Amino acid sequence: MTEAMGELKNATRKYRRLKKKYEEAREEVIAASLKALQEGNEPADVATESPFSAGYIRTIARDAGVEPSKRGVKPRRE
Repeated sequence: MTEAMGELKNATRKYRRLKKKYEEAREEVIAASLKALQEGNEPADVATESPFSAGYIRTIARDAGVEPSKRGVKPRRE
């Protein structure tokens, strides 16, 4: 095995290990986001504290069966 192939093998091993951790962290953020939405937090507020956009937060909420927030003027945040 050449030195370059050895480096490639090591880099691939590292990539696979980190990819698994990334996927676990992503699932954890999704679960916490859904919990926050179920407690009545607005998607925009959840998005502010997460790595996802408000649109994506609404998509995962819809897919999980979380009721959309009521339309209209929202109370001011303090």
